Amino acid sequence: MRILMIASSFPKYPGEMTAPFIEEIAAAVAERGHEVHMLLPDHPELRRGALERGIHLHRYAYAPHPRLSVWGYAGALDNDVRMRHAALLVAPLAVAAGWAALRRLTAMMPFAIIHAHWAIPNGLPALLVARERGIPLVVSTHGSDISVAERSLPTALAARSVMRYATAITAPSSDLTTRAAALGGPPERMLVLPYCVDAVAFRPDLAARAQFRAAHGLSDGHQLLFSVGRMVEKKGFIYLVRAFAQIVRDHPNARLMIAGYGGGQAALEAEAARLGVREQLIFPGAIGHNDINAALNAADVFVLPSVRDRSGNVDGLPNTLLEAMGAGRPIVASRIAGVPAVVTTGEHGLLVPPAEPAALAAAISRMLSDPGLAAHCAATARQRVERELTWAKYAERLEQVYVAGARG
Repeated sequence: MRILMIASSFPKYPGEMTAPFIEEIAAAVAERGHEVHMLLPDHPELRRGALERGIHLHRYAYAPHPRLSVWGYAGALDNDVRMRHAALLVAPLAVAAGWAALRRLTAMMPFAIIHAHWAIPNGLPALLVARERGIPLVVSTHGSDISVAERSLPTALAARSVMRYATAITAPSSDLTTRAAALGGPPERMLVLPYCVDAVAFRPDLAARAQFRAAHGLSDGHQLLFSVGRMVEKKGFIYLVRAFAQIVRDHPNARLMIAGYGGGQAALEAEAARLGVREQLIFPGAIGHNDINAALNAADVFVLPSVRDRSGNVDGLPNTLLEAMGAGRPIVASRIAGVPAVVTTGEHGLLVPPAEPAALAAAISRMLSDPGLAAHCAATARQRVERELTWAKYAERLEQVYVAGARG
């Protein structure tokens, strides 16, 4: 089956951390013997070949000047809350260029399916070409597209048109399918497909643990809490810093590492200084995809403090959570969006209400104080990944969606 995917984010080079799940989905589908083509907006930092991991990569240019190359790759949104002015300026150009590129590709070769990642913005050009060519359309919503549609009537109408035409709409959580249905998407065509993880790349590794800890000046006596992600509001890092100030009272050897990039780090550092815990925090910056497994293994507890931001945006199911499960780490996470679908509290980790530092601190302290609970959660999390949450399993389920759509 020849499949044409369109996305607006993708790792710009091997190991880069922009939307790695998009690459994993495409590669897993290709591994099942399908011919996968991926259409992406051009970007000055995009360093990928024409064929990587079985994926045929195509680019489309849209920016009249290099300084306006701000479409996609996590660059269009300011703090993941609102569209940047430059992105609003080039949006019509990017959508039109994506549409033209889809038309060219579908004229060059026949496709069984068009698969649009993010209903907004990629669903609209995909809808126009799918309708013109008579090709079935599958749409995957990943979170930020639904948040944008919820805040604007024009984008809501566009998202509704896309979803009503699509033969299937996938989402990583039931929270997203519920919100998509509220926008007018047909519930009977929606399918929850939780993200997955590479169980070989993310695995327990004692040697990597020791090496990473030594490189960051951590002794065996330090209890390391680890979290990772872009420094944006929905990641909830500010609540983790506030929780940490409570944790160190009972666990003075605790250290908190928050890895990632973004403009929000200065506010986190200021809050840590205000609370008197700045010296116990480590900000290593962005950690490459190839080193994340070592960082996860170094942690005594992986923490996911996700929240719903002021615009209603929330991660559907963060990849880092699944990677921590693959690495066999004890987990403390917010009970939000798709997290409860993969983590059962007391079984794979501990879940707490979002944006409540006291509850977050209590759960982390419990995990640090109960080695038996930590070991149990770590082992069962790894077992669940091996049994249910690999990309091969995801591609198998997605293939069934494609086959059903191609049959009409």
